[in-house]
Amino acid sequence: MTSPKHAHDTDNGRYYTDPAGGPDLVSVTNVLDSCINKRALIPWAVKLTVEHVLDNHYDVTARAENDRPALTQELKAIHGNVKETAADLGDRIHAAAEARILGKPIANDAEVAPYLTQFEQWLTAWTIDPGEHVVAAEITALHRRLGYAGTADLMVWLPTGPGGRLELWLIDYKSSATRSAKSVYPENTLQLAALRYAEVVLLPDDTEQPMPKIQRTGVLNLRVKSHALVEMPAGRLAHRAFRGALETTKWLHAAPSAYPALLPPAAEPTNRKAA
Repeated sequence: MTSPKHAHDTDNGRYYTDPAGGPDLVSVTNVLDSCINKRALIPWAVKLTVEHVLDNHYDVTARAENDRPALTQELKAIHGNVKETAADLGDRIHAAAEARILGKPIANDAEVAPYLTQFEQWLTAWTIDPGEHVVAAEITALHRRLGYAGTADLMVWLPTGPGGRLELWLIDYKSSATRSAKSVYPENTLQLAALRYAEVVLLPDDTEQPMPKIQRTGVLNLRVKSHALVEMPAGRLAHRAFRGALETTKWLHAAPSAYPALLPPAAEPTNRKAA
């Protein structure tokens, strides 16, 4: 995950500092991570671990008896290491795409290069001139009244209206080494809706302006050999769903992690006379 200027990590996940001095604002992705059970992650983690054991069964068998604690820790860390590696690659892809849009130098990165090639092909196919069509890249959006913030990857004019009329799109980049370029997750819609209906955006000098009126939203999937812009229905209904998740997140983050145990009442003394 990229690290926007005002974002910081807490014990309850990522929050944004409000440069105007108000209370911290919970990150949009923090809300989604707190409330959405990604059921596919557990089978995926099990699959990675099982494949590692099968591919290294001689070593695992040899260590199972004499090196069990260390082996157990290594096996438990497999899926986390793979996830962190993928997240790091995603951050570098985002950084390269932002640099391309802003005309800044792009780091020489062999892993990122094929994804950046697909990004270039997308820009060319849609005849996007960054200086003319891009409104913002990696811009932080705030909704102070509701108490959340997030960072939008791209706001760009695309000729998708009637007769090729330009429409303002809010686009989020998603990269993967395994998923189809046409595949998306439902929570992508909630993320885009949260950003779309933010109140303001922060400019580089920390001044702000009203959130531009977004006409369409989508995910730009970048893969090694392909790419696809997938439109997402991030309208008011999706924003209402996000707001429900937001309230749940706030409650969870404010709730204590322990409560005092309830003790039974003291036994009442008996004053009855013996029969």
